[in-house]
Amino acid sequence: MKKFNIRKVLDGLTAASSSSSATAQPGTPRENDVIQETLQSEHFQLCKTVRHGFPYQPSSMAFDPVQKILAVGTQTGALRLFGRAGVECYCQHESGAAVIQLQFLINEGALVSALADDSIHLWNLRQKIPAILHSLKFNRERITYCHLPFQSKWLYIGTERGNIHIVNVESFTLSGYVIMWNKAIELSTKTHPGPVVHISDNPMDEGKLLIGFECGVVVLWDLKCKKADYRYNYDEAIHSVAWHHEGKQFVCSHSDGTLTTWNIRAPAKAAQIITPHGKQPKDGKKPEPCKPILKVEYKTTRAGDPFMVLSGGLSYDTVGRRACLTVMHGKSTAVLEMDYPIVDFLTLCETPYPNDFQEPYAVVVLLEKDLVVIDLGQIGYPIFENPYPLTIHESPVTCCEYFVDCPAELIPALYSVGSRQKRQGYSKKEWPISGGNWGQGTQSYPEIIITGHADGSIKFWDASALMLQVLYKLKTAKVFERARSKDEKANTDIVEEDPFAIQTLSWCPESRMLCVAGVSAHVIIYRFSKQEITTEVVQLLEVRMQSEFGEGDSPDPGGDQTPTLPTPGASSSPQESELPSQPSTGSNSSDGPRDNIPCLQVRSSPLKQSPGYQVELVIQLVWVSGEPPQQITSLAINSSYGLVVFGNSNGLAVVDYLQKTLLLNMGTSELYSPSDPYQRQPRSPRKARQPSGATCDSNDGCNTSEDRCKSPTSGSTSPCNSDDERKQKFIEKVKFKSRRFSKTVANDFAKMSRKISSSGEQKSDLAIHRWRSFTSKRVCCMNEGKAAARMKEAFYRTNSVPIYNTKDNSFTRSRSSSVTSIDRESREAISSFHFCESFPKKNDNLMSPCLLVGTTQGTVMMVALSLPPGGDQRLQQPVGISSCGTMVELKGGILTMALLDAAGALLPPSYEPWYDPNASDEEKEKSRRRRPASPPSSQEGQDSQFAVLCSEKQAKVVAMPSQTRIYKHNITETSFVLRADVVQIAGANCIACFCANGHIMTLSLPSLRPLLDVNYLPLTDMRIARTFCFSNLGQALYLTSPTEIQRITYSQETCDNRQEMLSELFTPVETPEAPNRGFFKGLFGGGAQSLDREDLFGETVAGKASRSLAQHIPGPGGMEGMKGAASGVVGDLARARIALDERGQKLGELEDRTAAMMASAESFSKHAHDMMLKYKDKKWYQL
Repeated sequence: MKKFNIRKVLDGLTAASSSSSATAQPGTPRENDVIQETLQSEHFQLCKTVRHGFPYQPSSMAFDPVQKILAVGTQTGALRLFGRAGVECYCQHESGAAVIQLQFLINEGALVSALADDSIHLWNLRQKIPAILHSLKFNRERITYCHLPFQSKWLYIGTERGNIHIVNVESFTLSGYVIMWNKAIELSTKTHPGPVVHISDNPMDEGKLLIGFECGVVVLWDLKCKKADYRYNYDEAIHSVAWHHEGKQFVCSHSDGTLTTWNIRAPAKAAQIITPHGKQPKDGKKPEPCKPILKVEYKTTRAGDPFMVLSGGLSYDTVGRRACLTVMHGKSTAVLEMDYPIVDFLTLCETPYPNDFQEPYAVVVLLEKDLVVIDLGQIGYPIFENPYPLTIHESPVTCCEYFVDCPAELIPALYSVGSRQKRQGYSKKEWPISGGNWGQGTQSYPEIIITGHADGSIKFWDASALMLQVLYKLKTAKVFERARSKDEKANTDIVEEDPFAIQTLSWCPESRMLCVAGVSAHVIIYRFSKQEITTEVVQLLEVRMQSEFGEGDSPDPGGDQTPTLPTPGASSSPQESELPSQPSTGSNSSDGPRDNIPCLQVRSSPLKQSPGYQVELVIQLVWVSGEPPQQITSLAINSSYGLVVFGNSNGLAVVDYLQKTLLLNMGTSELYSPSDPYQRQPRSPRKARQPSGATCDSNDGCNTSEDRCKSPTSGSTSPCNSDDERKQKFIEKVKFKSRRFSKTVANDFAKMSRKISSSGEQKSDLAIHRWRSFTSKRVCCMNEGKAAARMKEAFYRTNSVPIYNTKDNSFTRSRSSSVTSIDRESREAISSFHFCESFPKKNDNLMSPCLLVGTTQGTVMMVALSLPPGGDQRLQQPVGISSCGTMVELKGGILTMALLDAAGALLPPSYEPWYDPNASDEEKEKSRRRRPASPPSSQEGQDSQFAVLCSEKQAKVVAMPSQTRIYKHNITETSFVLRADVVQIAGANCIACFCANGHIMTLSLPSLRPLLDVNYLPLTDMRIARTFCFSNLGQALYLTSPTEIQRITYSQETCDNRQEMLSELFTPVETPEAPNRGFFKGLFGGGAQSLDREDLFGETVAGKASRSLAQHIPGPGGMEGMKGAASGVVGDLARARIALDERGQKLGELEDRTAAMMASAESFSKHAHDMMLKYKDKKWYQL
């Protein structure tokens, strides 16, 4: 029987609706008759693949010493598990509560997590995607501490009230055995001892439990007799407790910076009291108190002195000193400074058994923003080289790009130059966290992620096969002079901090050309070279991009002048005919306005450039008549043409980086031809300067739900009226209404009032009436649209771009913007570029190099390029540029543009293959190729190309050269698109979109049929909007936190292969043998005492616990769920192999125990026979 497929039915419906809304022009053949589309909805499915980076806001840590797996919990309820390099796993607790403690079931493939919401969870790590097997939610007690003894199934849980409950981790049920705080402490004690801060059993006697209370009381509890054997009292609060492996002593760390050592049989007084970092007074008095010692660990060795490792305890007079880890070994004390505060640390030991010599070999230190592993076996305690990609946040990420299926030789080339940048002085030993196995994925295409950072650095990452490894780091700040102090800081800066932050970048993988734009209105062009060079003088080009309103748009108050618009006839000529290649002498006196001054000073001394990316040209925008340059909003480079183009709210500039000359510097309005039907009308200049765009982050309401219907970069559509009285009444009415709403909404209305009062006088009374009715509608839906509206106002595209603030992890706006909040909405900025070979004008027959220009008001314009022949002529003859006017207009700002050929195949921009610029001329000629010849020209009346255009609201496909619209699709009405890319997947092309309302969508090409629409991730953070990017083959990523990159796929094929691609955490490993007790210890009872906890805590003896105390919640990761979720032959084979290995392991252990028992019996028989022979013939009085 044929299966019914609902997806195909939906495909038919969406295709019919799309076709009805996108009819072809008369005389033009229907496009789907010409191009056969192969993509269907079956090719798409959305799922997360892997998360990279440092766990954001870590809170706890645990280590399995047999499996060699590290687990890290966070304050947001996330779990990150790490094994060998490339073995990582991410999972999340649904509640999102902070993880306060983690406990491995050592070598069992399971993990217990305790959360701040008083719940505990059992995770199954034997599957590639860990799942919760059981949960237990406490109702009347707050969990403060957990302890799971090695090879025990009974978990001790300490609470805030001072009680201890016991949970069976197999069934996750509570035992009726409870240790009450009032029975543990002395009856004469009048105060509550406080929460339980420590639980551990005696290493040599499992029947004795050591309980530490916050007040300073420690109790040794006899589990069998249900009473306290000893009580140890100290005046200061306890933070942690650690046993000596022989079980005769333990050490406590206290809040006054002291360590107390106690003998278990001498509770009256501590055997030793030391203050590791305290100053010892000469008169024998008590040393001065220090900061609390938050944790101490006491580890023994067979061959030498024990190790005592502790965090905290520094003297109070060390103000401003960084966090330290102290390692005390014998008479030596080493204080190791850390870059960030210490969250937790663990000492890694050779044995998992607590009653044997521990033999510590490393210390894992979890910091707030880093993970450090210290080698205890080498002099000086060097650190291990970390193989994980945990340095994404070394400087805050400000932009991100993702490239899939790159040239094969690119990753080795970047790795070869990046390997020279590695630090020295690491430990020579192997990384100790070495558990797990890599996945068996079949995908082998090269993937590269590029991240731009706030300090001006750029990192290239190898992201192939679901792994992440840093390849190469480029520091762009080296090009500029650095201010040595705040006093020397230039007053021409347009950002308060991080003046070198990367704002956007353009990279050509084939030619390896890199172009970056920074927040200080600078652009740097780099070439890749394998040879080191020294650049005597950095090539500099200064560009004066003036506002299209001229001097009439001055921010000075009282500016009633009329704006001076440039004449349309000069549209193809640059504003400045010739610019010096060296910095011009500008005016920067305190008397007059700054003029011709760049924001940063380029380095004047020779620049040594290592192999890798080397500076070709620096372009800087300069101050104009007291106005700072506007930040760059779009950027593109083309290696075949030798051109770089960038734009902002003032216009665009085209630079020939081969000749180091400025070719075009034009205002946005000048790009429109005089007869252009889309030409913008001049707006009236503002009367007085208003404050720049206010800071807007996720806590501010900088916009309203009305704005959800238009792009944050679209022109101001607010109508206005010449009747001042009517306007004033309306403003007062809005202000009156705003008092009934929250402060956030009131601010929104106030901002809107400014917008109305300052707008030009062009619209009719009818428009005012429509705007009023729209305002009343938006008041009703304010609450539901508040989040989207905030994100929309914050989203950068025009003048003021959000910059990541390193102090409060928020995005703030640069103070560089001299444009008011009204002009930010109304001024048309350049938002997108695309180099191509196409038809410059309507109905042209000849193809030529072109530049597509997209603006924030939805206009797409064509600029024709006339390139001289290659070789020496290219370096001598000028490049011709002419604007061809508007091609088409869309709703919302233009996000992406692309070209398809007549068969529907993507036409990528032409490029020049990479060659080493520092190689010999012969080698250059071998590797260089001439720019590809133009494709055959179009025949009369026939379209041979299709332009794909996507804005924040809609997508269109336009036939070229007739410039007729073939298809149109409205992507969203109530939200706006943040990111859109034309990508290749399953051998075809589509448009992938990410909307502010969280939807991820794909549209077929060229018919724009909806293929995927998933409500994936509501936009709650500007970081996501700034870093989300799609790539080919169904891959995408975004920065999910300041320290982590989340990779996702929208490909059905990748989702199907995901299980095989993911790494395995659990691998069958034999548990090490228990320490040998020895004959005499076994004979006289000197060894470790075992305890049958089942008899003590089981239901038959202890009874049932109160049902109201905790609620048991079965998890989705039970065996049935695991069997159903796991799929594929590989998974079945892996499970069968694991089962066989476990069975063999258990049989082997049984055989070993049987052999040991036989040997013991034989030994006992021999000793008994010898004794019998010895005393056989002796009389009773001779004995």
